[in-house]
Order: sequence, then structure tokens, then C-alpha cells
Amino acid sequence: MVDIKTLKIQYLEHLEIEKNRSQKTLENYGRYLDRFLKFTKATSPSQITEDSIRQYRLHLNRLQDRDGNNLKKVTQNYHVIALRNFLKYLAKRDIKSVSAEKVELGKQEDREVTFLEPEELERLLNAPDGNGLDSLRDKALLATLFSTGMRVSELCSLDRDKIDINRGEVTVRGKGSKLRLVFLSDNAKDALNKYLDKRTDVDEALFIRIPKSKIFSKDSNLRLTPRSVQRTVEKCAIKAGIVGKNVSPHTIRHSMATDLLRNGADIRSVQALLGHSSVTTTQIYT
Repeated sequence: MVDIKTLKIQYLEHLEIEKNRSQKTLENYGRYLDRFLKFTKATSPSQITEDSIRQYRLHLNRLQDRDGNNLKKVTQNYHVIALRNFLKYLAKRDIKSVSAEKVELGKQEDREVTFLEPEELERLLNAPDGNGLDSLRDKALLATLFSTGMRVSELCSLDRDKIDINRGEVTVRGKGSKLRLVFLSDNAKDALNKYLDKRTDVDEALFIRIPKSKIFSKDSNLRLTPRSVQRTVEKCAIKAGIVGKNVSPHTIRHSMATDLLRNGADIRSVQALLGHSSVTTTQIYT
């Protein structure tokens, strides 16, 4: 009998090869399953029981971070989804364990959507001023986020030779490596052209970090990380005087969806632009 840690590794390899899941998904699923195995001390699939799963879910529900905050229901469900999918994988290989159908997701609290009102959005998009490369980059970054509704990871993975600014179209590889077409507004096209005209480096990334020395090395990787984009958005939100809201790249994505729906866009069109696999996810904006 193959031990459960080996099966876990084989499952993650299955997600990577057959399911084409991202490295971030593999990392998260691996961490969630490790937490389950550590708690239950199971060494084989037969040692996973309905009762051990129930005890584990109680443990998750009572778990607190350093600040005394409980895990959010949605985070608890991520753990359960990882476990349930692992059990489905075991069943597919005819390895006896608890049936995945017996593991139900907990009821989640309604998601709260944070979005910016039109005047807040205008202040945010105009927050970067000046003609320096960093200001032009930030302006182009914000305009691209709003006009396309891209996820921050999608934005960071863009290469400048893969974006057609004149046509105003961008093909985005989203979750599950699914491709979708999004569109650039005139403001975004203008901001991107001004930013790219100012660049002197040879890096393929569309959005890059700018060294303090303003001197670019051929060997360094300049591509912005999601955390860098997050900090840029937060900095611009403070400059725009937006208070009482936690403004993130996802807030801009929410704002784009809300703006489209307010102006009469069809929910299926918004679903396609955002890359949601289910229209139920898009309906939170209505």
C-alpha cells in the first residue's frame, strides 16, 4: 500500500500535469493537505474517516491567528475543497477512503464587494502625475487594470510584445490557463503609449520596477510582482485621498464590473470579460 504522503505528492503532480493548475494552486493545496494530515496523523487513506474529517473541521473553525482572529469561512472551505478533491482522486485510482460526496462545504458568509464610486475612481486614476517613468508607469497600470478588469496576476504576466495597443485588445491567460479577450479604453491606450515611449530597457515585461539609479541592467528581472502592484495601488489611493476603503487591485476589478453593470451591460458579457467560470460569481455585483 502506498503511504498517504506519497499519494499526496502524486495528486499534486496530477493537478500540475493533467489539470494544468498553477503553481500557486499546487502550493495552496499542498499546504491545506499537510495541515489535514498533521492534525489527523493519518498514514494511509483507510485511516481517513468521517469522524476525523469532522474533528478537523471543528479544529479549523476554532483556529485563530496571532491576533485572535478566526479563519474565515471561505478559507475553511478552501481547505475542505482541497481535501474533497484529493478524496475524488483516490476514488479514481480505486483506493478506498471516505467518499468525497460525504464531505459538504460549510455555508459561507455573503461576500462583501468593495468598489469605488465614479469620483473616487477618477481621483485614483489621476493620482500619478508628472512625466517621470515611474509616474507614467503607475498611470498606465491603473488605467489598464480598470479598463480590462484583469486580476493582478494576469496583469503582472503581460509581455509588451503580446499587447496590441492600437487595436486596444489584450488576450489574457486566466485561471485554469483559459484565454479570454479584454479591451483597452482610449485613456489606457494613451497612458500605455506614453509609458512605453519613455522606456529604454529591453525587458519583455509590460510593467516593470524602476531602479532607483534609473539605470537598467540587461541581466536583472524587472517584472513587477503582484505585491509591488498592490503597494502601487495603495500608494495612489492614499494620494487620491480615498479613506475608509481598503483599495487593492481587486477593488479596481470590482469597480470595473460595477461600472459596466450600472451602465447597462449584460451580466454574461461581464462574466466573459472577468473570466468567471460561473455566472453565479458575477452575480455578486448585482
